[in-house]
Amino acid sequence: MSNYIRTILINLHRIIYYVVLTRIWMRHPERHSLAERYKIAREMVDKMNRSMGYKTIAYGQDKLPKEGGYIMYPNHQGKYDVPGIFSVHDEPCSFIMDEAKAHIILVAEFLMLVDGKSFGLTDARGAIRVFQEMAKEIQEQGRKFILFPEGGYKENNQNVVEAFKAGSFKAAQMAKAPIVPVALVDSYKVYNSPHKGPVTTYVYYLDPIYYDEYKGMKTKEIASMVENRIKDKIKEHLSA
Repeated sequence: MSNYIRTILINLHRIIYYVVLTRIWMRHPERHSLAERYKIAREMVDKMNRSMGYKTIAYGQDKLPKEGGYIMYPNHQGKYDVPGIFSVHDEPCSFIMDEAKAHIILVAEFLMLVDGKSFGLTDARGAIRVFQEMAKEIQEQGRKFILFPEGGYKENNQNVVEAFKAGSFKAAQMAKAPIVPVALVDSYKVYNSPHKGPVTTYVYYLDPIYYDEYKGMKTKEIASMVENRIKDKIKEHLSA
């Protein structure tokens, strides 16, 4: 039995509780601040992690921009990537995901709690609409988002980073927001590999890239720069 199925079975009572709680709260989202809802999302992650022996260690939190919003661009390894980042990111943040997976039970509630967004991976107009919404919310509300530039992930990917899609960096350009490269290590082991039992994963927040540094660059150049920085950090971790 996979870790993913075991986690669901062991935490079924918690999943039911948080699904019901979220649906009640989201009938009147204005009654609960984003900070309150993010706290519940992190509580859910923490309880499920402790029940299974999953742990995430983070480095570089001090590098995160102290003021205003930003976009985190991590490599993508599997279902645990967002929960792993949430567990080590104190300020409320949200994420962007594939519309095809956005309506799965618990995933949908998780997305609603943190005001996440979704669009079809082949829906160019939908992507632009979401990027425009993100830009406005980053500029006006200082929101923080997670956007995966690989677009998807492969099962049991062994920490391999696939090519980054340049179009994903249009979101940062529209918002003129800091780009935070994020290197995820061993995240795939939690839910997307044959591994069984406790897992320790790692999140590295790398030096932010501010708008003045990339405003004259093409999205392909930005994508290559961020991809290489993440690859270098993962290589450094694995060789340590």
